[in-house]
Amino acid sequence: MKQVRPKKNLGQHFLTDLSIAHRIADTVDVCPDIPVLEVGPGMGVLTQFLLEKPRQVKVVEIDDESVAFLRNRYPHDNEWIISDDFLRMDLNAVFDGKPFVLTGNYPYDISSQIFFKMLDNRDLIPCCTGMIQREVAQRMASSPGTKAYGILSVMTQAWYDVEYLFTVDENVFNPPPKVKSAVIRMKRNRVLSLGCDERLFRRVVKTVFNQRRKMLRVSLRQLLHNVSPQDFFYSHDFMTKRPEQLSVKQFVELTNMVEKKLCTDTKD
Repeated sequence: MKQVRPKKNLGQHFLTDLSIAHRIADTVDVCPDIPVLEVGPGMGVLTQFLLEKPRQVKVVEIDDESVAFLRNRYPHDNEWIISDDFLRMDLNAVFDGKPFVLTGNYPYDISSQIFFKMLDNRDLIPCCTGMIQREVAQRMASSPGTKAYGILSVMTQAWYDVEYLFTVDENVFNPPPKVKSAVIRMKRNRVLSLGCDERLFRRVVKTVFNQRRKMLRVSLRQLLHNVSPQDFFYSHDFMTKRPEQLSVKQFVELTNMVEKKLCTDTKD
């Protein structure tokens, strides 16, 4: 069969090392007995090992050439090959509302968007695994107090336990990317509710990390326009910290403080 041409505009870097593809496929075993959805299968180097597992597998691919390649490779009963944009899909429709594992060799340029969609559908996705840019993997798995800790770290770790599994060199891809890759695994934690307004939680996290070098007493003023810098609110111990110093639990506490202040300020 004619090989698929990697497309720069789609961020395609096809994995060529079968042993690594096999290792990635095995990461889904942490959540057995539920279906698997692979994003961006390309020519199916990972797909072939997923199909060996005793569970339902579907793949979603935006590239028409890759879809045609896969349907030619698997000519019989290939309805599991979905031609669509994962970011626009209704994930409830994929397996009739049943939970599934999300996996793939994710395009670098949309990996963060993929994971934010995962967070929005966390009740459907108890496990997510796959390969991404090493820098993004490090951010997702990093702990408070580290340089890599940021928005994606907090938002992901609020709902998932994140494991950085292993690093992948550039030379096992066609074409080779300019950066190293990494394989991660995320499994839903036991948190059912953060204990705060989740929309405000996102706003608080994004607001303070957008000025990550500043203390919270400075960056929070973007949310609390009418609160004087001399207000007692800014005397809390959090206010002299920078965002990377706060744990998820502390961000929840901070969100509740901000919400209370916003409500008080509105009443005044």
